[in-house]
Amino acid sequence: MAIHQRAGQTASQTDLVNIPKLMSHYYSIKPNVDAAEQRVTFGTSGHRGTAFQASFNQDHIWAITQAVVDYRQSVNIDGPLFLGIDTHALSYAAYVSAIEVLAANKVTVNIQQHDGFTPTPVVSHAIICANREAALTGAALSDGLIITPSHNPPQDGGIKYNPPHGGPAEGNITAWIESRANDYLRAGLKGVNKLTYADALASGYVHAIDLINPYVADLVNVVDMHAIAKAKLKLGVDPLGGSGIHYWAPIAKHYGIDITLVNDKVDPSFSFMSLDKDGKIRMDCSSPYAMAGLLAHKESFDLCVGNDPDYDRHGIVCPGTGLMDPNHYLAVAIDYLLTHRPEWSEQLSIGKTLVSSALIDKICAFHGKKLLEVPVGFKWFVDGLAEATIAFGGEESAGAAFLRRDGTTWCTDKDGFILVLLAAEMLAVTGKTPGQRHQELVAQFGQSFYKRIDSPISLENKAKFAKLNAETLNATMLAGEKIDAVLTHAPGNNASIGGIKVTTANGWFAARPSGTEALFKIYGESFISEQHLADIIKDAQALIDKALSA
Repeated sequence: MAIHQRAGQTASQTDLVNIPKLMSHYYSIKPNVDAAEQRVTFGTSGHRGTAFQASFNQDHIWAITQAVVDYRQSVNIDGPLFLGIDTHALSYAAYVSAIEVLAANKVTVNIQQHDGFTPTPVVSHAIICANREAALTGAALSDGLIITPSHNPPQDGGIKYNPPHGGPAEGNITAWIESRANDYLRAGLKGVNKLTYADALASGYVHAIDLINPYVADLVNVVDMHAIAKAKLKLGVDPLGGSGIHYWAPIAKHYGIDITLVNDKVDPSFSFMSLDKDGKIRMDCSSPYAMAGLLAHKESFDLCVGNDPDYDRHGIVCPGTGLMDPNHYLAVAIDYLLTHRPEWSEQLSIGKTLVSSALIDKICAFHGKKLLEVPVGFKWFVDGLAEATIAFGGEESAGAAFLRRDGTTWCTDKDGFILVLLAAEMLAVTGKTPGQRHQELVAQFGQSFYKRIDSPISLENKAKFAKLNAETLNATMLAGEKIDAVLTHAPGNNASIGGIKVTTANGWFAARPSGTEALFKIYGESFISEQHLADIIKDAQALIDKALSA
């Protein structure tokens, strides 16, 4: 895709969403459940859509929330539900709609006091802590809902469910909720219980509590916060207008750390953002275009960090080297943790998605650690993090989480806070930025070149992806190298990739269809050169096109 001519420039008035119009559509437009694009559809990160296209409206949230209530009842979950919310315009409206249904169904709802924002990792951490206590006292189990479309553009909304394990719900759960919610939409919301918002707040089921300080106080048990403070580092933080914005002052005060918010704006139109590579406003903390505002400060601090609106992703900016590639930082973080967590068991595994860099494979082999390579989606790490058998689980899209310093569970969803604070810990303890450490790893293991591209695909060919295998691919060479393996299932857990991965001695590619668009994604990596990577991508496209047209 060509880079937009205004990528990296601050948004102008013509780039902004009409927020009043968006909100009016949320309440006034009724989705047509017979139209596939207007139905409830749970992908890897819950249901997402926009009120402009009748894919995220009040009826959706009422139906989804009632379906979640029904699911809870079907499996006897009757403890408090933690409700998180980010800063997108549609999030607060959906938050109110969810509370109306939850209270009507007599579900105890824990929310941040003063209508505050609550990031995804804080909800996961709260669920884990509540259920750890419940296991000791015999109390009922808790779960959570989070209102967020993650880093998506300002006009989007999203909602996702985290069951009692604290992480993203498994496919069988989301399929159940999706089906039930669509049944409610077809029935004109018959069977959906709801109160007015005022009555919901007065019902006694909505509990406004402090979720910030318990999370902040516990951070020292997952990151060496005292080392950061002792090193007197100066940290620059850009919350990108997200839900973690009010956490940084308590973190700075509690631990005595010098933290400066370089951007303290919260604006549902995200007018302060610089445009992403395609010219859209997107709060992607792994994009140098979206992070242009923070990059302008990179020489003013020892380290700069940023996160997406629900704080499940991380961006690391180092003086001199700039914004780190997510794959590079995952590799650095894993290498550091394996040498600076003496209480971790030798038997712990390291988890990565199969489209993440093979540099991680080399690092795990060097340290003698078992690598758990899984399909795309953080849900594959949930059980391992919950059972403390996986030390670290990370995605190539800048999302990761890891265990507490004592080797027990911290959270089971992606946590952008602990990943950016770990970068500060690395600098404090080693005197080297993550960017500098990555250069040392390159010298040790070789430089890799990585790329992802999206290509259009017909619905007919998209359906054929499930049938791709070594036989249908019918190839022995890739970019001048002998093909070593053709995978349709992840080696770490034998789960279906939903596509295919092809490996050689010095490179690989993976191809999988998009879950929501008429696209397929090709990921590739070379340990030889940029040109070799280009050859891998070119050969991959040709092989996939030939296999799908057969």
